[in-house]
Amino acid sequence: MLNRRRVLQVATGLTLVGGVAAVVRAQEADKQVDKEVAALKPGEFTWHPERSPDGPVAVIVSLPDQRVHVYRNAVRIAVSTCSTGKPGHSTPTGVFTILEKDRDHHSSTYDNAPMPNMNRLTWSGVALHAGNLPGYPASHGCVRLPLEFSRRLFGLTHVGTPVIIAGAHGDPAPLVHPGLVLSDVAQAEMEKKVAELNAKSHPKDWPAEPGAARDNLASVVISRADRRATVIENGTVVAQGEAIIEAPDRPIGQHVYVLEGGREGVSGLVWHAIAHTSDPAAELADVGALHRVRTAPALDAAIHARMHPGMILVLTDQPSSPESRSAPNFVVMTQGEV
Repeated sequence: MLNRRRVLQVATGLTLVGGVAAVVRAQEADKQVDKEVAALKPGEFTWHPERSPDGPVAVIVSLPDQRVHVYRNAVRIAVSTCSTGKPGHSTPTGVFTILEKDRDHHSSTYDNAPMPNMNRLTWSGVALHAGNLPGYPASHGCVRLPLEFSRRLFGLTHVGTPVIIAGAHGDPAPLVHPGLVLSDVAQAEMEKKVAELNAKSHPKDWPAEPGAARDNLASVVISRADRRATVIENGTVVAQGEAIIEAPDRPIGQHVYVLEGGREGVSGLVWHAIAHTSDPAAELADVGALHRVRTAPALDAAIHARMHPGMILVLTDQPSSPESRSAPNFVVMTQGEV
């Protein structure tokens, strides 16, 4: 494991000597453009939040393409060039949630090194932040972004925003599940629960000030290998139980489902489903895999009580072990940190 001080130094891409000047140079290199995604040059990005003014946000980092895709309400609103981990210091792949935000972050252990618009993904030093973009993977694990893009992204994200780092991915697709989460219920109960869910606020609307009263962030991880469901609240495992999977010998793939909630005229809950894989050559699994999964009745109450708009549900073929799913990070890694 790299020394955290060294990780923060290299990952920023901003030198300590003349650090302010480096930030200025990075800002000068930033450029919002209207181009095809593949045609973006280092430092360029697209930004069209008007395409989807509201809804849950998800961020996907594409390692092969060196691109960061931002989706809101399952609509892509922005794409940016980036620089991820170089060979020997690769950026870990998998599902992360933003753990901490600091717009004017400076390292307390590395001579006040600047890390503008920092969205932390792991406590060991992996983050999204502004930095140098040479046009190829060059960091020691972090995801470097154009300074202006990082500033705008910082304004969209919240603690708990899902970030998927992948070798291949699909665009989010809307999916309606007939049950509450992973169980079937009577229609009358469904309508009552959906009304309760829609009355709750999304984490983006929770107070951001340190020490302010906040609701609890909930996530559910379903492992086909373990046939288990794990409920995580604020990074702590609060409940576990059996996962009942139809055709359990058939893969379900790697998926992230972000809960939108109830929608008028729709019987069921609306999710934004994202398929991803660490292997760029692998075929993406059907996002409808959620319909193959149920939880044991004993676990239903723990899940239902913690549901909120923006809740994350992860399906994986991998074991849900401490090495791949670690509290309080809530990291489901398909490739570990170097």
